[in-house]
Amino acid sequence: MRAWRPVLALATLSVVLAGCGSTTTGTPGTTTAAASAAPSGPWSFTDGSGKVVKADKTPTRIIAHAGEAAALMSFGIKPVGIYADESVKTDANLKDLDLTGIEILGQEWGKIDVEKAAALRPDLIVGDWWPAEKAHSGFEEGVDEKSKKLAELAPVVGVSQGKSIVDLAKGYEDLAKSLGADVDAPEIAANKKRFEAAVATFKEAVAGKPGLTVGAMSPADDKLYFANPEYAPELLDFQRWGMKVINPEKPDPGFPYWENLSWENADKYQPDLILFDGRSYKPTSNEEWGKKQPTWFKIKAAKAGAVVAWPAYWLHTYGDFATELEKLTAAVKSADPNIGD
Repeated sequence: MRAWRPVLALATLSVVLAGCGSTTTGTPGTTTAAASAAPSGPWSFTDGSGKVVKADKTPTRIIAHAGEAAALMSFGIKPVGIYADESVKTDANLKDLDLTGIEILGQEWGKIDVEKAAALRPDLIVGDWWPAEKAHSGFEEGVDEKSKKLAELAPVVGVSQGKSIVDLAKGYEDLAKSLGADVDAPEIAANKKRFEAAVATFKEAVAGKPGLTVGAMSPADDKLYFANPEYAPELLDFQRWGMKVINPEKPDPGFPYWENLSWENADKYQPDLILFDGRSYKPTSNEEWGKKQPTWFKIKAAKAGAVVAWPAYWLHTYGDFATELEKLTAAVKSADPNIGD
């Protein structure tokens, strides 16, 4: 998975950062909760790649990647199948959702049970579009070739992981609406209102620490990966809202999500606050990384314990984004803008 590969170098890793999920029940392949009866068709949607995907009838039997499934379920649309990059019990998007009756087609990045998927008779596959890799989730370079045959079962569509998580959430709102969801339902409006309030509070906290610098990092056994906001929509949102997230000088040309730092050069950047990639097979604390890699503590913020989990690349819904912003706001309020000096 595009932004996941550096972390995969450690092992088969999972997201342990908890998201704010909402329980959605009902029969897969139908609209439930905030959703209304789907229009009969014809149907079309502009994919994140810019391609217009069309169908004679509005799709109802949907297979979706984990985060994308959570986004649709937040609007009351329950897929018939889900493929995830880790256990659905730990995936930050799915761990609090009711997956009863949904066929789980994979719980490891790059591995999808296409035979099971075919038996579901899908009429749409939903996966994010990743511009740097020009591929949808589940079809990137490195995925098992047999897993990519999922794309032969139905049209593939998804919103682009582009310049903003807000745009991503809105894109899935538009997709859900095209599939018959009532996007003006009270519970959806409440999530949006909570998100807007979280953004306002975040901006206020950041404005109160004008000198605070932030670095987003993913420690691994072999290297320290320093995130490039240009390819991380949530980091771009933070920058847009006033947070001084550091842009690395030399992102990897072949995989520009990160600048790859040797552990000897772990202290190349000295932010006041570290956004620590929350995705790992088991919780890994600041102290544990200091024991594994002593040069971790050459970063002054790490030595001072100025570290907060970063919701790296998994956010898809207004509710989840609100929850993570609230955590980050608390970290900003307690941060010392002089640590990295």
